[in-house]
Amino acid sequence: MFTKAKLSCCVSAALSLSLASTALSFQAVAQEAGAEETVEKIEITGSRIKRTELSTPAPIISISAEEIARFGTPDLGSVLAELPAIAAGSTLIGNNNSNANAGLSSLDLRSLGSARTLVLVNGIRHVAGDPGTAAVDTGAIPAAMIDRVEIITGGASAIYGSDAVSGVVNIILKDDYEGTEVNISGTQDTESVDYKTHSFSLLTGATSDDGKTNVTFFAAYDRIKEVLRPQLQQAEANGTIINPLDADGSEDTENNGIPDRLRVPFVGSEMINAFGVLNPFGGGPRITFMPDGTPMDQVSRINTNSFAFGNFDQRYDSVFFTDEYINYIPEQETITLASTFRHDLNDNVRLYGDFKYVDKDIAQQFQPSFRFGNIRINATDNAFLDPVTRQRLFENGQTGNVQFARFFDDIGNRSAENDRKLYRVVAGAKGFFELSDTQFDFDVFVNKGETANTRRTLNDLIPTNLTAALDSVIDPATGQAACRSQVASAQPDGYTDPAAVNGDNCAPFNPFGFGQGSAEAYDFISGDVTREDVVTQEVIGASLTFDTAEFFELPGGPIGIALGGEYRKETSETTTDEFTKAGFFTNAATPDEYGEFDAEEYFVEVNLPILKGVFLAEELTLDGAFRSADYSHAGSTEAWQVGMKWSPIEDLTVRGTFGESVRAPNIVEAFSPQSPGFANINDPCDADNINDDPDRSANCAALGIPPGFQANDNVSINLVSGGNPDLLPEDSESKTVGIVYTPSYIENFSITVDLYDIEITNAINFLGAQDILDNCVDATGGPDANFCASIDRDPVTNDVELVRSGYINASSLTTRGIEAQILYNTDLSAFDLPGELRFNIAGNKLLELNVFEFQDRPDEINVEDGEIGDPDLQFRTSVDYRLDDWAFNYTSRFINNSALFDVSPGGGSPEDTDPGFVGSIWTHDLSAAYLHDDWMEVRFGVRNIANKVTQPYNFNALYDLLGRRVVGSVTFRF
Repeated sequence: MFTKAKLSCCVSAALSLSLASTALSFQAVAQEAGAEETVEKIEITGSRIKRTELSTPAPIISISAEEIARFGTPDLGSVLAELPAIAAGSTLIGNNNSNANAGLSSLDLRSLGSARTLVLVNGIRHVAGDPGTAAVDTGAIPAAMIDRVEIITGGASAIYGSDAVSGVVNIILKDDYEGTEVNISGTQDTESVDYKTHSFSLLTGATSDDGKTNVTFFAAYDRIKEVLRPQLQQAEANGTIINPLDADGSEDTENNGIPDRLRVPFVGSEMINAFGVLNPFGGGPRITFMPDGTPMDQVSRINTNSFAFGNFDQRYDSVFFTDEYINYIPEQETITLASTFRHDLNDNVRLYGDFKYVDKDIAQQFQPSFRFGNIRINATDNAFLDPVTRQRLFENGQTGNVQFARFFDDIGNRSAENDRKLYRVVAGAKGFFELSDTQFDFDVFVNKGETANTRRTLNDLIPTNLTAALDSVIDPATGQAACRSQVASAQPDGYTDPAAVNGDNCAPFNPFGFGQGSAEAYDFISGDVTREDVVTQEVIGASLTFDTAEFFELPGGPIGIALGGEYRKETSETTTDEFTKAGFFTNAATPDEYGEFDAEEYFVEVNLPILKGVFLAEELTLDGAFRSADYSHAGSTEAWQVGMKWSPIEDLTVRGTFGESVRAPNIVEAFSPQSPGFANINDPCDADNINDDPDRSANCAALGIPPGFQANDNVSINLVSGGNPDLLPEDSESKTVGIVYTPSYIENFSITVDLYDIEITNAINFLGAQDILDNCVDATGGPDANFCASIDRDPVTNDVELVRSGYINASSLTTRGIEAQILYNTDLSAFDLPGELRFNIAGNKLLELNVFEFQDRPDEINVEDGEIGDPDLQFRTSVDYRLDDWAFNYTSRFINNSALFDVSPGGGSPEDTDPGFVGSIWTHDLSAAYLHDDWMEVRFGVRNIANKVTQPYNFNALYDLLGRRVVGSVTFRF
């Protein structure tokens, strides 16, 4: 039978202290109850050299399958985002406003971006879920198949290659399973939010009689029910208004001790709704309609947010509130089929492989298509305008075209339906051979994966057809409503049909009320946008590890060496339907996208045991790694890392790493064509923002924007952006230093404290619309011509209409923090008490998180630490108690208060908007598990047992906004 290695040693203590789960596993406890076990040399995250101990110079965070099961969600990314080390902005909830990323749940280690976090499965790369990037959809990795997850901080490109700039997340799956396991689990909130999940899974495996072959099969169905923002118990359509006490304009209102804005409920717009609004911007009576088309005067706001928005005393059906169309959690159904196998050819060689197929269907809601004053109703000719409204308009002198605004809910939301299919195959051989008296361990593998996603954005408007359908008249030949384009006698001289698509089929549209249009009219004015994404990855890798024991040893032992190479090819293609490419819908014309690159990489790693078992050096070990890579699109790069472990006494270890890593530009950054999109902005020339930078006032005036300008920036603007084929790889420098204290006088107790420091230079940055707007008017000596040239403003209103953007190597990012963990495991029999107790307290103190949009302008710093989404302090506490067949757990999570304003020097202040902070929050979970005769395991828990949610103006994905919910599961083993 296949033998992993000759050398083995007892490492049970290291297991409990270095990679101990916060959970108490029934199976693990059963194993520990047996005789002392030995294990072979093993490979752990952060090194390719197999070791007899479970520690490396880099700190490792580990979370077990037991703890993952307690979270009550099948989405792994949402689980890991509750760890202090991982940000939540790219999770299932964090992506709830993205069409292309709907349903994706990616990992963002240290808030440096998901593109800089390398995700591995069993130490091997995984195909991306996000087209054009390397971001892995962890929601496509079934939680029920996971044995544990290991996370290391700091650049690891020398070990694993590009993308490991902020660190590595290695997801280790169960394999070599024998027996059958059926699991049924679900979650239900208790606060009428209507949040539900349920999962069904089957895991079965068998080993041949001779023990040489094992095959494991896994199948699962998971569902996460949609939750819209208004369903959340704290949702009140919150927004901001100008503080009436600070709006007289008689003095500098920026630092007068009075908040500029107030956060209040029921902020919306009376200028647009789903029933239609005539004269939305004034110029005549503002008239809206009941669902049946009956006219009514529109309600008025109490206070003002901006030109288009204000607050009201309650929700009104005739007022548009932005949260009505926002997903908090999208609807998601996932089917997973997976299999692993291994076969021992002989005692030295093992064949292995795994296969996975995942089919995810996601439905994510967006605002319906709308027209905001850029369509007109002909007051004289319109066939559907009622006589009373027509007369009112006539009395106001409006006999021609009248401005009109409307959401087209009756067509349907612009839902994003994503059908994402992923398959991945890994096949390889590993084992060992001997030359002379030296044993060489080898591993050769091939990995091929593909993600194919059909994205359909439903019910988008065809604006030209809408214009034709709104211009209705009474056809004198039939006495019925018809499009003017179809009635020659109603067409003035020089008339041209505005419809760009099948104009001969024009059907008149009644826009007054809800659902008053005909099916033919709806079909004529709308359509579905379809995009097909295909992402592929091919990896061929080989590694060889050995030591120098045959030839020489250092005082601490033989030198361990690993070397190898990897070839990788990645492609990404997006094909768009012909209507969208022609620009018929509300977006500008969108081209097809394609990009690819390949890379050849070679690496070497050494482990130097300098001293061992001598005075002031129970252990002194140095590690080193070097990798050279050649990218077809970015040239050659090099990465290196050194590490150190020093134990002056058995109880204390000092560890540290220092290295330089790289990240090559991904396909989106390098190859994406110029494409349209939307962006939300805060106009820097708005009166509320004009004093946020000392240069703004003069520069905005130089652009012709008058004092006291109130921007209409509550609605999204158009954005045109694309890739840059001349990008260079990013560089990063990372350092970690820490201590591990395991006092011999307290058995199974450890304290670890580690400082991490990461700096990324030449960072590839997408110049967002806000960055371009700010840099246009924040430059010293006058407006920056390069940035201002990328902005189009309306010549009459001065509102921003369009921003052009892209990617450049210009930025730098820095982060620094302290991570600490206390672990303690004790058998209470020592205290004459029954059971076993485990404590795990883990926290992160964020000392620095800075973004320099332009690294050559260090004075223009964007400080992120302490702002919403990046709190300066987080910690988790977990306490496990086991008594016979019962296991109990208490877990708490603390997030410190965070600013809702820009804390950068010269940025915002608490006076900008009141309240200016989201308060600290501490949530608590309880759970219990019972194992019955080894064949049935029942789990029950309550998450957020005190129903603690944040203030109603905070919907950041980092926080638990679902409130109290129950989690349950039952597992049968045969």
